[in-house]
Amino acid sequence: MSTDRTVVLAQALKQLRGRWPWFIGVGIVLLLLGVVAMVYVVGATLASVVFIATLMILGGIAQLVHAWSIRPWANFLLWSVTGVLYVAAGVFALMNPIAGAALLTLMLGGTLIAMGALRLWLWYQNRSQVGWKWLALSGLFSLVAGLLIAAGWPENSLYLLGMLLAIDLIFQGWGVLWIGLALRKADQMRP
Repeated sequence: MSTDRTVVLAQALKQLRGRWPWFIGVGIVLLLLGVVAMVYVVGATLASVVFIATLMILGGIAQLVHAWSIRPWANFLLWSVTGVLYVAAGVFALMNPIAGAALLTLMLGGTLIAMGALRLWLWYQNRSQVGWKWLALSGLFSLVAGLLIAAGWPENSLYLLGMLLAIDLIFQGWGVLWIGLALRKADQMRP
């Protein structure tokens, strides 16, 4: 079984080696976008809100179409209400992206607090298991990050989402760039 995986990985590497310029190009583009988002962090936050709001509206419309296509079904009303709420929330965020950013930031902080508390509780229930200290550390980081976000709310709403987007783009850019450089090196060493 492991030799099959080795053969598949070798074939995949062989196919990717010649495409290293694409990886380097995409990595550079992502890095540049991350730097632009870091410089224009408020704009990146507002663009994120507009994007999320658009997705919510499209998702709400899809739920409404689904609800109306299954009308005789017992949960028609539930699907319809959910779709209307999604559309309404998306329209609200589109019409007032600053309030949308504040709401999304608060939800992010609350989610991190809840996930951190859950991870810490899971660790506590299984603390005698080997390696579960990492779960406690992960839970602690999530909990602290959520509390810091909540403590800075609503002042941090205008820049936090944009900063997270910028950091994500920069890390993705570096990762793809380094993969491209490794593939270039492998391509140059090809027999």
